[in-house]
Amino acid sequence: MKIGVAYSRVRVEEKLLFNAFRDRGVEYTHINPQEVICNLDGAEPEMYDAVLLRCVSHSQAYYLSRWFETLGVPSVSPHISIATCGDKLLTSAALQDTGVPIPETMIAFTPESALDAIEALGYPVVLKPLTGSWGRLLAKINDRDAAEALLEHKKTLGGYQHSIFYIQEFIEKPGRDIRSFVVGDETVGAIYRTSLHWITNTARGGTASNCPLTEELDAVSRAAAQAVGGGIVAIDIFESEDGGLLVNEVNHTPEFRNSIEPTDVDIPGKIVDHVLEVAAMKVGRCG
Repeated sequence: MKIGVAYSRVRVEEKLLFNAFRDRGVEYTHINPQEVICNLDGAEPEMYDAVLLRCVSHSQAYYLSRWFETLGVPSVSPHISIATCGDKLLTSAALQDTGVPIPETMIAFTPESALDAIEALGYPVVLKPLTGSWGRLLAKINDRDAAEALLEHKKTLGGYQHSIFYIQEFIEKPGRDIRSFVVGDETVGAIYRTSLHWITNTARGGTASNCPLTEELDAVSRAAAQAVGGGIVAIDIFESEDGGLLVNEVNHTPEFRNSIEPTDVDIPGKIVDHVLEVAAMKVGRCG
């Protein structure tokens, strides 16, 4: 089998994945997105049985996955998952369409309608950009004065990212949220992310600890993964005040360095095994 791995930056996660390939005796080819030329006139690149996409840039993963799939090369995660997870509105819509519980969410296209939506939801609310990760550009809005000021700033800043207002109810968390990992059809593990701050991302200082994988958590995680298109995803989940689980976001190229020890799960090994399964299916179809 011929495996490609697309990446432009080698983080801890990529090093762990490289080791997992080597442990299985599998060679892989580095695909540098900064050097790729996508030829649209029918010429084919060096063909692969599967390509693992670990691009930090969403746009690179988005277009590379589409190009490879056009050529009959399966990407992991698939293009539909990358396209959906890269946009919070598309993610929320996909989850809602399939009955996965989510926090109450509204979208507005002007500061005036955004203010109406915020007041309809009731303070506090969370204002998010449609794209982005690591908890960046999130804002908790506690009152009308803060809402007016923040909306004016976004209008003045301009740009596409600030012109669409994604507004979500604020969920009172018990000092933590949950991140679960789904690889293919399996929920491989989950962690609590605990912080004194309302943003609990480990990239922002949250601490990771093992979260028991209950039947409910497994079911919600797999349903969320299937809703966005499957592949390798991390699901951010809130524990609501009534005890139910609400899916906040789904990530298509998750970082996992801080989750291996708490879960005692070989996450990079699980990912590589899934890539090899996808490649084997392609080889079987073509054989």
